[in-house]
Amino acid sequence: MSEHQPSYTPPPIENWAIAKIVIAQAHIHTDKTAIEFTDGACWSYSDCLQNALHAAGQFERLGIKRGDAVALMIDEPEAFCRLWLGLSMLGATTVAINTSMQGAPLKHQLVTASVAYTFTDSGNHPIVANLQHTSALFKVDDIICSDHPALPVDQVSTSNFTDTACVMFTSGTSGPSKGVVMPEAHCVLFAIGTIENYRLTPDDCFYICLPLFHANGLFMQLLACMLCGAKAVVRPRFSASQWLNDIRHYNATHTNMLGAVASFIVAQPATELDTQHKLRVIGAAPLPAAAETAFRTRFAVPSVLPLYGMTEVNIPLYGSLNESAPGTCGKLYSRYFEVEIRDPETDEPVTQGNIGEIMVRPKQPYGFMSSYAGMPAKTLEAWRNFWFHTGDAGFINEQQQFVFIDRIKDCIRRRGENISSYEVEQAFLNVDGVAEAAAYAVPADGGDGMEDEVMVAVMLSESNTHTLAEIIAAATPNLAKFAVPRYLREMADLPKTPTGKIRKAVLREEGITVDTLDSFSGTR
Repeated sequence: MSEHQPSYTPPPIENWAIAKIVIAQAHIHTDKTAIEFTDGACWSYSDCLQNALHAAGQFERLGIKRGDAVALMIDEPEAFCRLWLGLSMLGATTVAINTSMQGAPLKHQLVTASVAYTFTDSGNHPIVANLQHTSALFKVDDIICSDHPALPVDQVSTSNFTDTACVMFTSGTSGPSKGVVMPEAHCVLFAIGTIENYRLTPDDCFYICLPLFHANGLFMQLLACMLCGAKAVVRPRFSASQWLNDIRHYNATHTNMLGAVASFIVAQPATELDTQHKLRVIGAAPLPAAAETAFRTRFAVPSVLPLYGMTEVNIPLYGSLNESAPGTCGKLYSRYFEVEIRDPETDEPVTQGNIGEIMVRPKQPYGFMSSYAGMPAKTLEAWRNFWFHTGDAGFINEQQQFVFIDRIKDCIRRRGENISSYEVEQAFLNVDGVAEAAAYAVPADGGDGMEDEVMVAVMLSESNTHTLAEIIAAATPNLAKFAVPRYLREMADLPKTPTGKIRKAVLREEGITVDTLDSFSGTR
């Protein structure tokens, strides 16, 4: 099924551990630039090792040891990298916390992951301190500014590929977030997938503008560069207005996008510099068709790859280089994964072209999550009948490409037809002036629970000149007749999880509000 032809030879499985990679690359690439931070700092490969050993020495002084769960809630990438690599040297578990977390959800994550030590920067320190959590709380300065001796390299923990390297939380849209327990091999396989499918080489430069507390930024991008000897450029936070300037200034050859990032970039005014760069590969999930076209034509990027993955299951689907496949998730990365479309109720396979649930399992031991931290019931619920159930609906087309339809729970049923909220959202995002869109179901007249009406909530850009009725009219040609929404609501902000996912459960609960346009009657 796969057309991927790997040309990269990964290290032996016994070396699939972050600390071993850092040590090996410091000997191979030594003075070559490994990471350049856009705030000015620059690390060679030998700097990565020395900074990691220094942090590990400070951690050891504080009593942190192999197997301890240590939370990092840090905005600044250089400080995050220093502590993450230091923890890897000790064989401790990094619990990567989204820096927008606070209150009860944050405490849930620290407790669920059994965090023993928490490190924050100055801005986030009061947020954690106010929780009165039982873990030891420190500021980054307690590590960086200490002159305690570095850990000798011969005392670095000999982590196995089966050991837990990290815990990352997936945002729950309807329930508490779940902590994904990630073995070393799972983290390294994210990197190997990027190297093989993007054809990343030591001569390349990867521009990272996604946060390092997510698997995409930390493992798909940064660790991939470290594993193959490429250069990583890390920006503290994404900026649409600076994106092209950075791509050009740092001679970036590769980058990744997530969520609305692609749309924000395309919305920037076109300039004569749009094609004056060395960018060859963009990986994006999801990848709206309009954005894919813009990057290939306006920005002249040869390869814009769709992807499919989750923190839990790695990246089992990749698009092919130099191939346009808008609306798909790519093809099976068959070297390391199996993916099938199965009935979400019976787990039986469905025939090609029919919609079912996307289910995944790894070929590589420990190439998946181990469990959800502290949630054995959720682990069993997701992993049953030998398949991980993603909760995503999709199908396989005639070209053996996977097509994502929707989250199963977000599907809308109207007049006997199943409607993809994703496809409705894309139609609205293609309308000038629409910055973000969320499609969801509200009860049809009668409220018997058997049928839905389609409702869309939109955030409009400052440049928007359309009325809500005009926006519906502009989106309609790209929608099936049964998918044209009855209701449209303008919102200043859409409710979101800490990782930026739209909380449709909140929108469904709010229902038809007084500021909602009813396109049937033309009134609010």
